[in-house]
Amino acid sequence: MLMEKKVVLSLRGITKSFPGVKALDGIYLDFYEGEVHSLCGENGAGKSTLMKILSGVYPLDQGEIYIDGKRETIRNPQDALSKGQSIIFQEFNLVDALSIAENIFMGRLSNKRGTWVNWRQLNEEAKKLMLRVGYDIDPATLVRDLSVAEKQMVEIAKALSYHSRVIIMDEPSAALTSNEVEKLMKIIRDLKREKVTVIYISHKLEEVMEISDRVSVLRDGKIISTNDAKELNQERIVEHMVGRTIDQEYPKRATAPGGDAEVVLEVKGLTRKGVFEDISFRLHRGEILGFAGLVGSGRTEIVRAVFGADKPEGGEILLNGRRVSLKNPGKAIRFGLAFLTEDRKHQGLHLDMTLSKNVSCANLSALTKRGFLDRRAEKRVCEEYIEKLSIKTPSPEQKALNLSGGNQQKVVLAKWLFANSNIIILDEPTRGIDVGAKMEIYHLMNRLVEEGKSIIMISSELPELMAMSDRVIVVYEGKIKGTLTGDEIRAENIMQTILRKEEVAG
Repeated sequence: MLMEKKVVLSLRGITKSFPGVKALDGIYLDFYEGEVHSLCGENGAGKSTLMKILSGVYPLDQGEIYIDGKRETIRNPQDALSKGQSIIFQEFNLVDALSIAENIFMGRLSNKRGTWVNWRQLNEEAKKLMLRVGYDIDPATLVRDLSVAEKQMVEIAKALSYHSRVIIMDEPSAALTSNEVEKLMKIIRDLKREKVTVIYISHKLEEVMEISDRVSVLRDGKIISTNDAKELNQERIVEHMVGRTIDQEYPKRATAPGGDAEVVLEVKGLTRKGVFEDISFRLHRGEILGFAGLVGSGRTEIVRAVFGADKPEGGEILLNGRRVSLKNPGKAIRFGLAFLTEDRKHQGLHLDMTLSKNVSCANLSALTKRGFLDRRAEKRVCEEYIEKLSIKTPSPEQKALNLSGGNQQKVVLAKWLFANSNIIILDEPTRGIDVGAKMEIYHLMNRLVEEGKSIIMISSELPELMAMSDRVIVVYEGKIKGTLTGDEIRAENIMQTILRKEEVAG
């Protein structure tokens, strides 16, 4: 006879609303002991809201939570931890000025009397936890000196330090390399053996299929399906997520630029000591120019210098054949350049401001008369882009922080379109957004270049880079190793070019 699985966490009718939005609408779910239960859904489906309720960040409006069969009220994050539930948030919850050890044991540094800290024991425990996540690193290292991937592993180590029975992982692999993802998968398998329940949220469906026991799909705040992972494939999960089949993941363009298309941007010998060296390339009108390379190869630093965010020591930039000096982003914007950063929340948006203000902020002069901002015109412009880009929001007065990741990305894009940008730099444009929103971003990219705009795209997702780019420049250790065109743009060629010893100009 099969043993009945033990339910450690049970949700009954969980409902949560925000102004103008019903984020969760009667969620019923059970989570078993020692299982990996993945939650999938488009941005805005309600996944993160549900997890924030479980971790005590948000109070629920209606419904009940049972832990080991006993009804519980989770009042705050500390209360959630005391009830055996910890969470690894999508956004880091670390203090840059503190060490790894201090971040892992924050709030638990001193002895029970709160009189002193045993630093030796603290660092030893932190060392063990970091080794467990695959990093042999000094626990006294300040978090501000870590890479994004290392910070993610500190977050995972912190969650492990609570010895929780339920660990929620919200997009834990978004900033990790493939090797680091393998380490994460091993950690999760070890947790399963220890009978820890892992709730896994990810847009990377290949990870979901690899690690999950069961998969639940949310759409519009409701549970659409819950299945054993072995009954599913990626295509079926996508169907449940978006309510339709997606026959073509990467949309084709009606036209592509010819080799004789006008050169709108030329970079010659751009150099920033210790970061990148002798960078030269051309961007044509109506072209999507991809930048490939390993994490830390210098791709982002190159485009930041082109945009005037960082100052190079040498080289020159030509726009439409004319040499220009882009000393700062303001000047780059006036010359028609736009930069969608990989960190949209901190560098691309004003989260506490309305959509109207976010869309208008890069081109306020177009809405100003005699020194006064025309707020009605500002609202009309925002409404126009909400319709044009299919931004899901109840109102132009909605704050940006209340939007899903995909819709936030569209707001950033709307800002630059309103600024009349002709050269658009996209740094990881689809990171952290779902498959449906990705498709919409791809369609927007194609539409923009068909209208005569030009795009530089940095992406760590090779399928995306290969499918969307007309040419791909390969960067390694701050140098251009080669340029691939047309049928040459294949994964094996990109990796072979990275390993090639000689450099080739773009």
